[in-house]
Amino acid sequence: MRAGTRRAGTGIWDRLAASDPGLLRLMAGLRTVAAIALTLLVLALFGTGVTYLVAGAMTAMVSTFAIKEKQVRGQAVTLALGLPVALAAISLGALLSTRIITGDAVFIALIFAAVYSRRFGERGTALGLIGFQIYFVALFVGARAAGLPVLWATLAVAFACSAIVRFAVVPETPQRVLKRLRDAFRARLAQVVSSQIELLDADPEQLDKVLDELRRRTARLHEAALMIQSRLEEGTRDAATAALLQRRVADAEIATERLGVLLLNARSAERADTLTLHLPNAPVPATGNLVTAADGDVIGTLRRDLNALHLLVARAGADDRGTALAHVRNRLLGYRDEERLPRASDAVQDVFRGIGEVARAVLGLRLALDGPQDESSDSPATTRSREEFDAEDVSLTGPEEPEEEDRTGLQRPTTRAAFQVSVGSVLAIVGGEFLSTQRWYWAVLTCWVVFLNTASTGEILVKGYRRVLGTVLGVVAGVVLAGLVGHHTWLAFTLVLVFIFAMFFTAPLSYALMSFFVTAMLGLLYTLLNKYSFAVLVLRIEETALGAACGIIAAVLVLPVHTDRRTDELLGTVLDRLGDVVSAAVEQLSGGPASDLLSKARDLDTALDDLRDSTKPLTHPFSPLRVRRQTVRYLVALLETCAYHARSLAATAELVPQSRTVTADPRLGRAGRRIAHNIEVLAARVKDGKAEGEVESGASIASLLKTDASGAPPADTVTARVLRHLQRLDEGVVGLARPLGVPVADRTERKSARD
Repeated sequence: MRAGTRRAGTGIWDRLAASDPGLLRLMAGLRTVAAIALTLLVLALFGTGVTYLVAGAMTAMVSTFAIKEKQVRGQAVTLALGLPVALAAISLGALLSTRIITGDAVFIALIFAAVYSRRFGERGTALGLIGFQIYFVALFVGARAAGLPVLWATLAVAFACSAIVRFAVVPETPQRVLKRLRDAFRARLAQVVSSQIELLDADPEQLDKVLDELRRRTARLHEAALMIQSRLEEGTRDAATAALLQRRVADAEIATERLGVLLLNARSAERADTLTLHLPNAPVPATGNLVTAADGDVIGTLRRDLNALHLLVARAGADDRGTALAHVRNRLLGYRDEERLPRASDAVQDVFRGIGEVARAVLGLRLALDGPQDESSDSPATTRSREEFDAEDVSLTGPEEPEEEDRTGLQRPTTRAAFQVSVGSVLAIVGGEFLSTQRWYWAVLTCWVVFLNTASTGEILVKGYRRVLGTVLGVVAGVVLAGLVGHHTWLAFTLVLVFIFAMFFTAPLSYALMSFFVTAMLGLLYTLLNKYSFAVLVLRIEETALGAACGIIAAVLVLPVHTDRRTDELLGTVLDRLGDVVSAAVEQLSGGPASDLLSKARDLDTALDDLRDSTKPLTHPFSPLRVRRQTVRYLVALLETCAYHARSLAATAELVPQSRTVTADPRLGRAGRRIAHNIEVLAARVKDGKAEGEVESGASIASLLKTDASGAPPADTVTARVLRHLQRLDEGVVGLARPLGVPVADRTERKSARD
């Protein structure tokens, strides 16, 4: 009974870890709410008035969420520097409250400095955000010069409480974050395997739904892998440990995604395209009979082993004692030996091989995370896998830092954004004054916010729309809550804390939902300040709409970065990095020198994620260009497919220098040259629409490598492992030519014509 309760608790924790990788959203919400609650408690003990309670709560919130540095020492330094910045901002707001023109000019200068400071990294971003937001606090609470001593003390208390919560109450270290991210990766890996089990048993009419869920969970697994990658440098003790964990996570992700493709192939009447797992609403391949006359009861065995794989993935290393997991692991790893495969069709046997590869990846992940384990129950297959891992780890090197593009002047994104926000804020101040001489700053705040974490006009337009939508809904909630809460001060503060937690917890998921909680919270704060009225909340909608419009106007007219230009730049980067990975991997597969391929593959993934984010305005449901929306989705899905096969090539290539059973194949260089050439042609056309060149197609990769009558590559070469990935990559790169408008030349047809 105790074991059952423990497993139930573990299952709930796994679901939470999977939904919030690293518990980053949960911890951010708890830390902010705790800082505000402690600030309110301390100020209340001193008998502080409601106005100063509101100022203290908002300062505690800003001083907590503004700091994003990963190292504890860096957080402490930034928090210490943030207090004098906050004191200067509150003083300026109070002293200039009666000098309208001068105050507006200082506010614009402060906005420019706050945005420009982002070029100095996380510390510059945090200090700029603190300066802007505290000046806004001064405007919100109506700060005056006479009240500055109390305001200074209030800010000092808020910063002190923020420090106590950050470093003592809800402490956060890079090592703890990385550990929770690893738990999240394991939980999401188990979810993917669970969806694959559903894929095995799904009826034809349910296949679309099951595939959608598998696509979503596969994408979430990839997201967790990238989050781990971003925390490796700070969360591990040295570069070798970081590289080891990076490799093991990549192996597990690639092996699990490949198992999904193999399952889809096994139950399809025709060979499934990898694109099916990356393109939303992609046509499902025609399904055939999974079990042939020769398969017998092998599908029952397959179902059993998939459930065993799920158990192996879901159980943490500490839970292995007293279980039969070692036996399960040995059986699944045995499928990597050809003689242990059950008698079945080739497609079904491929699935068993895939299960063996995932089991191997899980073993490698356990070794990387938990260290050496009990080997007394190892089978020969398990022993060989451990020896392979030991050989691979010899060549580990630390991840390379990506080179930053050196831009100067107005070409630098922070400088451009600073001018854009400043111009937009001037428009917002002028327009806001016409709407209200008291609360014009709401328009400025919205203009500022829509520029945060955006890089193109389309992104700003979508963010402004979501801000307005969330504000309208929040006003409705604010009206209802103001009537219910009335003048119950502490009940109102309690609800404010609830809304702040919800705001931080939902921010990465939905900007509209976050805006809803912000506006509902502001309605309660106005109630506390005795400034609430329905007209005030309606004014909030008007000022928000005005601010969003001013931001969009500034983005369009002042140093604009059009969405097309932004996506083209990022697309060119993706193609360049795809070419780097493929060329380096093929060179190593054909006997060339070893290189840090997984770091190159992760750079490709990062660039692809940036491209995916930049295309969201083009794929938004409200976009009127339907054909273009479909083309962009298809293009991104093709790139995701190519990236998957490139990662697989990189992971296999890293095995070659140390492997005792797989040797390099110099013939692979021929296939790699065609793929590399095609990628270069595509990248050149994206960067320069007038660039000449044709994408080459023709004979399959297998036929290019054929050296004997059978054409089958020798079993002891790496070719047998990478042939499918090379073929799919070649097809994917050629497929990119059509949406990019690049001509395709069939070399086979030309050769036949000459003959």
